[in-house]
Amino acid sequence: MLPNYIGAFLLFIFGLYIILIKKNLIKLVMGIGLMDSGINLLLISIGFRLNGSVPMLITDWKDGMFFIDPLPQAFTLAAILINTCVTVLALTIVIKVKEHYGSIDADKVRRLKG
Repeated sequence: MLPNYIGAFLLFIFGLYIILIKKNLIKLVMGIGLMDSGINLLLISIGFRLNGSVPMLITDWKDGMFFIDPLPQAFTLAAILINTCVTVLALTIVIKVKEHYGSIDADKVRRLKG
């Protein structure tokens, strides 16, 4: 389980690095996507239990059995759908910025007036 948490942390940190350092708008959107993936991996890792069983598949209860929590999986599925919509909207805005300003460099777009 520790590699999952480390992977989630690294994905989030790499995404944050890209957002803070890179000036290309497409790379900024990719950084947001990396941060989203890190958060989703963390949510799935929180809900996972080694040798746990799915609540719907248990017909007879035995002592020592435990379940995998399905709520983080449901939240992660909803988060993936929302993140996909946000990414599509952000890329659409990048396309419109490129059409209007002729550049996708964040510094150049900020300096332009119009």
